[in-house]
Amino acid sequence: MSKKVALITGGARGIGCAIALNLATEGWSVAICYRKSKKEAAEAIEAIQSRGGQGMAEQADVSDPQVAENLVLKVEKEWGRIDALINCAGPYHRVNLMEETVEGWHSMFDNNLHPVFYLSRAVAPGMKARKWGRIVNFSMANADQMVGQPELTAHYISKVGVLILTRSLARLLAPHGITVNALSPGFINSGSAPEEELPSMVKRIPAGYVGETGDAVGVVRFLLSEEARYVNGANIHLSGAWGI
Repeated sequence: MSKKVALITGGARGIGCAIALNLATEGWSVAICYRKSKKEAAEAIEAIQSRGGQGMAEQADVSDPQVAENLVLKVEKEWGRIDALINCAGPYHRVNLMEETVEGWHSMFDNNLHPVFYLSRAVAPGMKARKWGRIVNFSMANADQMVGQPELTAHYISKVGVLILTRSLARLLAPHGITVNALSPGFINSGSAPEEELPSMVKRIPAGYVGETGDAVGVVRFLLSEEARYVNGANIHLSGAWGI
């Protein structure tokens, strides 16, 4: 897995950052993109470099297809390739469906679903040319249940869409040595949830504890490896049995 290049959206914080740091220790060059977390992105790049890796941080709103394409082109120009695309960014807001705004509705799809298409389409030609590539998309643990979500409706539908997009891409890209898989976290202590909410989360998790970012790192590392070459179009739950 050495001497490869990864592009990670949402790589400045949380799970995305943990993946970036881990890959850096294995000799990967890691590009991360962010929208607002400039300070955290700078800290992440410093941490990547302290581990002996090459890092690049780009402020990019990948909900814009041209911005997404330009980001891929910039990374490929800098390092000559992108071997792994990890679509980790996934903002959400909690609002009752009857109180949702048109702008809020569109923002959930623009930031959770559409960039996965834009970026996957942009990295695919290079991966095809090299006959090797890995794309990992983040959904959510109960998205495949398609249950009613009155407070998270647009976000939830976008994550269901990620699963369908993942499977479609997997079928199209498998002949070229490329795998496309989804990782669906449940409750993960990634720093986004207030500490006081964690005890209430535990009560809902059959495993009896909240996951850590390292749990996600381990799954991603497997999906990027040669050992996972025949895993394609999968949806891996990372939830301690919550949401199944």
